[in-house]
Amino acid sequence: MSYEISRSIVGPMTAPPRRTTPAPHPPPRPRPRPARRPAVDWRIRFALLSLIWGFSFLLIKVGTEGYAPLQVTLGRMVFGTAVLLAALGLRRQRLPRGARAWGHLAVSALFLNALPYSLFAYAELTISSTLAGICNATTPLWGMALSMVALSEDRPTRRRVAGLGLGFIGVLTVLGAWQGFSGQDPAGTAMALAASASYAVGWVHVRRTLAGRDDSHLAMSSAQLLLGTAQLAVVTPLFTSVPASFPLVPLLAVTALGALGTGVAFLIQYGLVAEVGPTTAQMVTYFIPVIATAAGVALLGERLDWNVPAGALIVLAGAALTQSRRRRPQA
Repeated sequence: MSYEISRSIVGPMTAPPRRTTPAPHPPPRPRPRPARRPAVDWRIRFALLSLIWGFSFLLIKVGTEGYAPLQVTLGRMVFGTAVLLAALGLRRQRLPRGARAWGHLAVSALFLNALPYSLFAYAELTISSTLAGICNATTPLWGMALSMVALSEDRPTRRRVAGLGLGFIGVLTVLGAWQGFSGQDPAGTAMALAASASYAVGWVHVRRTLAGRDDSHLAMSSAQLLLGTAQLAVVTPLFTSVPASFPLVPLLAVTALGALGTGVAFLIQYGLVAEVGPTTAQMVTYFIPVIATAAGVALLGERLDWNVPAGALIVLAGAALTQSRRRRPQA
């Protein structure tokens, strides 16, 4: 009901004064344009995001066959940042302002990009891409454990504690604990698990320091990747030397890892969160280890013992349990 109509209904019941000319009618208000529906259905984009992130561990493995782990990570960051900055320019958005925001973004870049990307690259020197993808699935477990300590709104319920315990059992199953972790490199596995924990630390930091800002997710992530690239650009020359050659296949893998696995994947994820919400969008986490396992076995010939997929299912069940919420009874 418009303001003019409501006023005519609730106004005083006195006769209006006579007019010699009709009162001008207010111009009609333009109707808001309906939201533009994406050209590609969200389910297709969800599947594409799962494939991109699932194949990322294979691309890391191929990239480290020709370049040092830090060089793979730096290349990944460079190509990913280029995609996001190009999208930022096309949408005519600007990077965040304020020294404090950039300081928090630098910390986020360390724990969400530079450190975990590097740890996964080093880990895959000695462990399979399949195992790395499964270790990545423990991120929700680390996140729930840290948030219960660092965030007051996340209280340790029985369901969450049970999920953490179940996820821990799944990790032990993947590693074959009853066999003394035979067949798995302890250092590489520890680095992959530390990378997953680093993601959790980064997200807790983001929630505590950067939540509620007016800047778009694209602007924040572009600045974050830019800072992560700068961090790696400083560190990489200190620990690596210029490659004597540039093998093509590993170079293409690094390019795809950055442009697709980081840049395009971020853009797809933002669209999914905006359209279907973060709860549905984050379900992609549970498909990544499945795709990573299939890609590693089919394309790289990696060995797959029974305990690896069995443990992965237990890890995913525990992660899902920590993210679930008890339904409130309807009044």
